[in-house]
Amino acid sequence: MNIAIIGSGTMGSGIAQVAATSGCSVRLYDTSPEALSKSKTNLETTLSKLVEKAKITEIEKARIAANISYVTALSALSHSDLVIEAIVENIEVKRKLFSELEGYVAQDTILASNTSSLSIASIAASCQKPERVIGIHFFNPAPLMQLVEVIPAVQTSEEVLTKTIQIITDWKKVVAVAKDTPGFIVNRVARPFYSEALRIFEEGVADFATIDFAMKSIGGFRMGPFELMDFIGNDVNYAVTESVFTAFYFDPRYKPSFTQKRLSEAGYFGRKSGKGFYDYQNENSTMALPSQDSILLQSIFDRILIMLINEAADALFWNVASTKDIDNAMTKGVNYPKGLLAWADEKGIAWCVDQLDALYHEYHEDRYRCSALLRKMNRENKSFY
Repeated sequence: MNIAIIGSGTMGSGIAQVAATSGCSVRLYDTSPEALSKSKTNLETTLSKLVEKAKITEIEKARIAANISYVTALSALSHSDLVIEAIVENIEVKRKLFSELEGYVAQDTILASNTSSLSIASIAASCQKPERVIGIHFFNPAPLMQLVEVIPAVQTSEEVLTKTIQIITDWKKVVAVAKDTPGFIVNRVARPFYSEALRIFEEGVADFATIDFAMKSIGGFRMGPFELMDFIGNDVNYAVTESVFTAFYFDPRYKPSFTQKRLSEAGYFGRKSGKGFYDYQNENSTMALPSQDSILLQSIFDRILIMLINEAADALFWNVASTKDIDNAMTKGVNYPKGLLAWADEKGIAWCVDQLDALYHEYHEDRYRCSALLRKMNRENKSFY
């Protein structure tokens, strides 16, 4: 199969590696020869490390590398069966690209965007054959992360959806089909992990270290919310939050935080800038020790967890994805220790409703409204599984 990847950044290069490893002939396109050269060098380094770790052989390394060619002309993508765009998150730039692409590829070529939250329908509308456009959202790093969200637009044909799912499955990835709504599954459902942690901090309940410690020690998360925001980059995380908030017509559940806005404005992006919620500039600097108050830690964990569960339940209520795909998305896409809907069953639906009602009673904010699905399930004594 002939695959084209547009954009040779970290994500585009990672997707190219995935496709090449699966035996596809890949053309990696970028307008910058320097960017392509860097991508090729990075791939060589990555594959060499895999050989050192005995994950692949020298023969396999040579085969994967030979499957990728590097091009600077869109016309070189003319024989592609599937084109995946992985460029800047700007809807107008993507629409222009997709419109131009149609002049180079065959009538039955599938055109896909790796966007993390932009409207697939809007991108498809820029094409003369919108039925061939679909969202294929990989997670970083693409070769390691198991999940791929597949997002059909309202225009996408069933044939294109079926073919896309088969291709991604053949690449040994776990597919989660999502409705074309802001944030799809992961970037929608994960919002409270950050936003509720920020809210807890802003209320003066606990500091960054204590909130992170609560989520790791009690919940089993690999990283706490502030560590993860620093890892992602506060500029990136804030931009996604603001985008989702705007796209949902300013629903208070997705309201951004002034704390993160100010850090982003100050250039405190996290690890990549040397400073964010934590200071990474001084190797000898010590982070604040987290509180060991078990009652406080449990209350922090419960509050963030219930907001995550509520968001997952609402995604199911609005048919964004199936129960299985929502839980797979969170465990395979962002390494959550458990699926949130399975976690809801474990805690008990009645517990979930009581926790949300207690928060709403305290704050009287729409942010804490209980999902209609949770309330209905509690009334009917049902569970997700």
